[in-house]
Amino acid sequence: MNSEIRKDHRAEEMSFFGSLAQRLLHGDIGSLPVLLGLILIALVFQIANPNFLTPLNLTNLLVQITAVGTIAVGVVLVLLIGEIDLSIGSVSGLTAAIMAVISVKADMPGWMAIVACILSGALIGLIQGWWIAKLHVPSFVVTLAGFLGWQGALLYVLGSTGTVNLSDPLIVGISNSRLPVLAGWIISIFFIAGFTFFQVREQTRRVRIGVPNQTRAILIGRAALISIAILVVVGVMSVDRNPSHTVPIVGVPSAVIFLIGFILIFDYTTQRTKFGRYIYAVGGNAEAARRAGINVDRIKIIVFILSSVMAACGGILAGSRLYAVNQSSGSGDVLLNAIAAAVIGGTSLFGGRGNIWSALLGALVIGSIANGMDLLALASSIRFIVTGGVLLIAVTLDAYTRARRELTGSS
Repeated sequence: MNSEIRKDHRAEEMSFFGSLAQRLLHGDIGSLPVLLGLILIALVFQIANPNFLTPLNLTNLLVQITAVGTIAVGVVLVLLIGEIDLSIGSVSGLTAAIMAVISVKADMPGWMAIVACILSGALIGLIQGWWIAKLHVPSFVVTLAGFLGWQGALLYVLGSTGTVNLSDPLIVGISNSRLPVLAGWIISIFFIAGFTFFQVREQTRRVRIGVPNQTRAILIGRAALISIAILVVVGVMSVDRNPSHTVPIVGVPSAVIFLIGFILIFDYTTQRTKFGRYIYAVGGNAEAARRAGINVDRIKIIVFILSSVMAACGGILAGSRLYAVNQSSGSGDVLLNAIAAAVIGGTSLFGGRGNIWSALLGALVIGSIANGMDLLALASSIRFIVTGGVLLIAVTLDAYTRARRELTGSS
């Protein structure tokens, strides 16, 4: 009996490594390069500065990437349909300015200002999406025009004041409040349980319909890694991040909860719903999707609306964290970092391949590079050079894996 169990175990291990080798051969490397890159970045900066992996710095890093990570979620959706949105930075700044003016100058409640911000983003996305889908103008041109036009609208909305300081408790609390330690642990446990449940249910469904399935070792390994990662992150944030203060600074920042919430919502949407399947179909081959009865124009319009809404949510998080909105909100490297995050995280520039979690992974890579170089007091020029190099490597890997899939006939 024991020998049979050992044989089954060895067979499963061989199946696991054989499956992994086959995926690598076909160019299906998934998020492996990003994860390895994150580990390498952490090791390098920790050796260079022991403060990099401290609870305080890691928590600050996660809070710093929430705005760009949120905007990158929208970028992933647009890239999945094979389009590009260059207006996201300007849209985040403009919508945040609308929120600030309504809250401060019009003295309206914070929730009304937030709703106006999100609705403004949806309207902008509707205009741009309609222009792209119905008038057949390339998304590059339409959103480049939006990049310029919405930046001008931002300056107009702010007016001569230039900067609007936020004071509404609801708005500033979005990024600057923290969950109680117990609440953080409860949420993490529920997330682990939910993830495990969906994995088992998907496994059962695939077995029932006779679809090729992953080995038990892969499922257990993935669940274990994700569970450990979640518990480590919550554990780090549950430690007093500044013992010199008389009042402990503990708990998961609310901004991180919002980012993870957006990722979970859109990951479920893209992976588990008909709309999500349509997104991948349009990105894989728009003409084939049209012939299959999919309303391609509608999918494109909705995706661009969602992209601008996520840009607006990113603007809210950025304004909340800084307690202000000004003329430079959404400018600088916000656009490039959001697009780079999506691509570095593993979303294909050619459409039809990728997932929402790549927004988080890519934002972590970019944020870690920026944070580590700030700790080392290196010039911004070096950070831009390194980030550009990482982006080039990510796009090269994307092109290579796409060529391998075409060569081997993989989907």
